[in-house]
Amino acid sequence: MARVRLLSSRQYNPAEFEEEILNFWFKERVYEKVREMRRKGRKFYFLDGPPYPSSEEPHPGTAWNKVLKDIVIRYVRALGMNVNDRPGWDTHGLPIEVLTEKSLGIGRKNEIKKYGISHFIMKCKELALHNLRAMTEIFRQLGVSMDWNNPYMT
Repeated sequence: MARVRLLSSRQYNPAEFEEEILNFWFKERVYEKVREMRRKGRKFYFLDGPPYPSSEEPHPGTAWNKVLKDIVIRYVRALGMNVNDRPGWDTHGLPIEVLTEKSLGIGRKNEIKKYGISHFIMKCKELALHNLRAMTEIFRQLGVSMDWNNPYMT
């Protein structure tokens, strides 16, 4: 059962309050319950334009973009629609390769052959997945309500 706690302005600690709310959402499975409530609603497909997980922290513009998407998704869900809201990740491409090269101390493309192309690809995957997990946690902490357990990856 949900509880409401009244606070005076002297008792308000934003970080503590934020953590309490996020824990409540997770513990009470709010996301899953809302999705279930809307299961029979008109379908609304939301395609998340995927960011590159090229660092552990999202660029401020990426975070802002994700929050704006969350506002749209919540609004549409509040209208009673059944929202498909899988987050996406662009795990291929130059940003991941460049970051992997830096982490391995590779300065020229021909050094990748010496390192081993299959090993390099494996390192790219590891780095992308590591950053994807870190960024997912940040988006969750921002309160972005998406199907984080079922992302798509390019």
